[in-house]
Amino acid sequence: MSEKIITPKGKGYEFKDGRKLPQSEVYALCRCGKSKNKPFCDGSHEQAGFIGTETASKDKYYDRAELIEGQNLNLMDDHRCALARFCHREEGDAWELTKISGNPKCREEAIHAAKDCPSGRLLAVEKSGNALEPEYEPAIEIIQDPEKGVSSGIFVKGYIPIESADGSNYETRNRLMLCRCGKSHNKPFCDSQHVDTKFKD
Repeated sequence: MSEKIITPKGKGYEFKDGRKLPQSEVYALCRCGKSKNKPFCDGSHEQAGFIGTETASKDKYYDRAELIEGQNLNLMDDHRCALARFCHREEGDAWELTKISGNPKCREEAIHAAKDCPSGRLLAVEKSGNALEPEYEPAIEIIQDPEKGVSSGIFVKGYIPIESADGSNYETRNRLMLCRCGKSHNKPFCDSQHVDTKFKD
């Protein structure tokens, strides 16, 4: 587990390393946003009366996502946005770039914009149907967003399973973002409420 900082780079963004975090085989991470030892749970959810009931659909990504067809590339979009802004590139955003993907440079930029989306909202798909995913080792990253003046969600990468409170699993995905401010309307996933509520750890 590590901390990463969303950092502007030109008209886009990149992750830079943040503070070192303790390493362990098992972590209990805060979901309510009230812990005094963030990102770790310290039991504050009990005193805060946190209601962490999951509300997110367990439908598969391809069943939820909208298909956006471009000239030489398609884009899937399930609208689960963590407001990380990696969909913005020097030449435009993921949607604009997909539309004009007949241009090789725009196609490449569209693929980067989709691959870099930590929430997994966007997925670039070749016309053949081949999904273009980055290669990630399993990792958990605690995200900070100083440009917005907030702390962001928990970036879970590399197909780490997410188990629901009822013992069933959500779809295992290469990229997703979990809520840690406690305010998401799509729990357990981040829906960018950390920005609206000015969450800071």
